[in-house]
Amino acid sequence: MDDHSLRQIPRVKPVVAAHLHPKASMSSGGLAPSLPSAADRFQSNLMEKSYKAAALLVRAMNASSMLMINLGVFCVQNAVMTFEEEKMQTAFEDLKSTERLCESENGSVIETIKNKIKRSVDSQRSGMAAVDRLQRQIIIADCQVYLAVLSFIKQELSAYIKGGWILRKAWKMYNKCYNDITHLQESNRRTSEQQASSSLSSISASGSSRSSSPGTSQSQRLDGVRPEVLDRLKGSVSFGYGLFHLCISMVPPHLLKIVNLLGFPGDRDQGLSALMYASESKDMKAPLATLALLWYHTVVQPFFALDGSDTQAGLMEAKCILKQREATYPNSSLFMFFKGRVQRLECQISSALTSFNEALHLASDQREIQHVCLYEIGWCSMIELNYTEAFRAFERLKAESRWSQCYYAYLTAACQGATGDLEGAVVTFKDVQRLFKRKNNQIEVFSLKRAEKLRSPGLSKELCILSVIEILYLWKALPNCSSAKLQTMTHVLQGIEDTSCTDLKNLLLGAISRCLLNTKDAVQYFRLAASDEVGRQCNSYVQPYSCYELACVLLNSPETAEKGRMLLLQAKEDYAGYDFENRLHVRIHSAFACMSSAQP
Repeated sequence: MDDHSLRQIPRVKPVVAAHLHPKASMSSGGLAPSLPSAADRFQSNLMEKSYKAAALLVRAMNASSMLMINLGVFCVQNAVMTFEEEKMQTAFEDLKSTERLCESENGSVIETIKNKIKRSVDSQRSGMAAVDRLQRQIIIADCQVYLAVLSFIKQELSAYIKGGWILRKAWKMYNKCYNDITHLQESNRRTSEQQASSSLSSISASGSSRSSSPGTSQSQRLDGVRPEVLDRLKGSVSFGYGLFHLCISMVPPHLLKIVNLLGFPGDRDQGLSALMYASESKDMKAPLATLALLWYHTVVQPFFALDGSDTQAGLMEAKCILKQREATYPNSSLFMFFKGRVQRLECQISSALTSFNEALHLASDQREIQHVCLYEIGWCSMIELNYTEAFRAFERLKAESRWSQCYYAYLTAACQGATGDLEGAVVTFKDVQRLFKRKNNQIEVFSLKRAEKLRSPGLSKELCILSVIEILYLWKALPNCSSAKLQTMTHVLQGIEDTSCTDLKNLLLGAISRCLLNTKDAVQYFRLAASDEVGRQCNSYVQPYSCYELACVLLNSPETAEKGRMLLLQAKEDYAGYDFENRLHVRIHSAFACMSSAQP
């Protein structure tokens, strides 16, 4: 008995002793450990609860498709915002894991439903199983759409084709889920109407309105599926359905026929309507639908010139959404970011810079949002011709961001040279080649070409400013510049005498004249740029872009509209293999679409 009494405490393993009594150290001499104090027991208990919570969270993450899809959505959001290859790969793997989880559980649910039907189980359990099946199918379709978005971001031909094929599978699932949910809603509505009619008949016959309890029958179907559950599912499927249509509308026109052959069309208006429905629903993806609408109206539509060059309708929609959600998300860095985007598109650059800096402050612990805000701060600074602030923003992005450091190095060097620091600009231009990694990325290829030309000892401040203006033009930021800044750009361009960039100079002068509503000069400059065969070797995109710009000017007048249409066809069919070809094809396609919609 004494051998097992408290007077001779059994030997405790060091690991166990350290866990029970962290402050006590077990010596090699094998001294008997002292009992833990109250504080040590509390700490041990707290650590044990933390371990259990972590273990439960891991189990939940492995078992719950809802948590997995949320994780996938956040990873996709980070990938889309930063374009970093590592984050895109992480998002891809998470989406694939979620898809496999839902497919396995979805199969078991189907088998369960079959067995329940065979055994004639009650309708309530069958209805809830159907809701669970629909939810998993929607999650699988959502994964397919996110995977397609990640493919489109790469801007490669093979990626476009792969993304189109993925969207085909997503479309089939969305279409089936949408029809199933609509059928359930209609059945629910008919059941409620029948029960209400029966209740009224019963009331009329018995004269006792309190005994029928119609409220319960109207809020719940016979199979146990409540109307609000179906409404939430409708909002869930509408988010992916709307995002799906917007993705299709972003496919380059020369691939659109292939996509249509895969079995589905792309309706931009229907997609926007579905996203609006989803944003107003009670589904957990309602905030994501709101962000998708803001992203489309403030980024995609102005950049690709969708629905024509007038973006005022989209800006009004974005301002309305921001006003409605301002009370709900008062300190949201993302909503503050989109507020800045609206202000930038309305040429309120000072207010936009204030909003972007505030969003940068609110996102102090969110690196991805910080980088997006820094990018916009750099662009607004370039629009204001504040090259020093633009240089600081892009230099920080070059150091911190892992997406296209080659591109950020080029922006940094161009702004650095525009400040007058030509020696530093030459060094940074040389960094562009060192940081060049993706041969199939058109932005990096363009940056490398320009850097190789500008890193020579004969670099001048005016050529760097020319490069900044060229970037503003290619990213459709010239319309955001004030008249005074545009006049300053015109003065600098007219003083450049380098013959190797005459065609580019004329294209930029034409674009600036068009922004200043000087149509006569714009037409003259565009014609000079379009007819310049000498500069085609250095600036391959200038001629097709000049034809497009000249066509857009001529289309505004009934007398020259036919000539403008011919120039659009020329820009589309006579040129190939130039920089940013897909980008111009999307704009040409939008111009033709506007012409078709304007015809009676």
